Amino acid sequence: MILRTFGWSFGVTAAGLLIALFYGGPTGLALVAVLAVLEISLSFDNAVVNAKVLDRMSPFWQKIFLTVGIAIAVFGMRLVFPLLIVGITAKLNPYEAFDLALNDSDKYHHLMEDAYPMIAAFGGMFLLMLFLDFVFEERANKWLPWLERPLARIGKLDQLAVVVAGGSLAFVAWLAADDPGNVMISGVLGMVTYILVNGLGELFSGAGEDEDEEEGEGREGAAVRSGPSSLALATGKAGFFLFLYLEVLDASFSFDGVIGAFAISTDPIVIALGLGIGAMYIRSLTVFLVRKGTLHEYVYLEHGAHWAIGALAVCMLVSIGHHVPEWITGGLGAGLIIAAFVSSVVRNRGEGADSSGAPSGDDAEKPLEPSSSKIQ
Repeated sequence: MILRTFGWSFGVTAAGLLIALFYGGPTGLALVAVLAVLEISLSFDNAVVNAKVLDRMSPFWQKIFLTVGIAIAVFGMRLVFPLLIVGITAKLNPYEAFDLALNDSDKYHHLMEDAYPMIAAFGGMFLLMLFLDFVFEERANKWLPWLERPLARIGKLDQLAVVVAGGSLAFVAWLAADDPGNVMISGVLGMVTYILVNGLGELFSGAGEDEDEEEGEGREGAAVRSGPSSLALATGKAGFFLFLYLEVLDASFSFDGVIGAFAISTDPIVIALGLGIGAMYIRSLTVFLVRKGTLHEYVYLEHGAHWAIGALAVCMLVSIGHHVPEWITGGLGAGLIIAAFVSSVVRNRGEGADSSGAPSGDDAEKPLEPSSSKIQ
């Protein structure tokens, strides 16, 4: 199971470290290893959320996510995206931006830092919308009932997530941004991207489920997932938009890691190698969580991951005006997920020790319901 799931990650790690050794010697090897660990620690919550979405995708789209998706994640977001940002900011063509990265890393780093407020606004608003949509929705299981109950209650107000996110963006742009106009535009684009991709995925996923009900569950290509929610696996357009959603989500998570990597190295090749290795492990971990059914067994992991996303979104918005150390964002995310995992273990042991089999706590409020059709 481990080798089958993490085999490609092990192979990419070996190849990446060898390339780093030949490219930068022992120093390059050490930097790539540190960057890989940094990426994994910052993006573990990404794997948990990815697994929730991947569990709804057909085997075909799961394979696309693990092949085409990893190419986009490694080469697109970790290598090409920084070059595009620098090129747009400095009005350079891709070749000139790449030449600048190799031959004048200090200027390249400075240009990336100048563009960071817009990047943070886009990624921060995308992640904040994801977090708010989660906490404003009524759920059968509640990890923090004293907080999640009132949030779900006020979440009945239509479009509250948009109101809160938009107000937060306006406040941060006014208070902390050197260029409020560009920050506002970038943040609004992040919100629009989330609403569009989430809405399209929801639309086509719902249409696919309706077709499955009409045509029968036994038809080939319209497989139905067994499990608590028994939702039809997303195929066709629904699968495509879930895939697109995962790629945008991964991009939003990677913004902070790409910028933070410059604190360790300014060499774009070293950064791409280190973050690329880390991205491979996040992909493999996502598949592992799906195949092991971890999110069904440890029900609060999803909650912890979304609260970690909320913390990351806040850190990204704060970083528009003030630097937030990577150990804070990584530590918050890891701490929330570990706490959610421990809570899940305690809950499972409590249920196992209950000889009567009667539900207790929040689980007694209502029977388990299928998860929301929103892409979360």
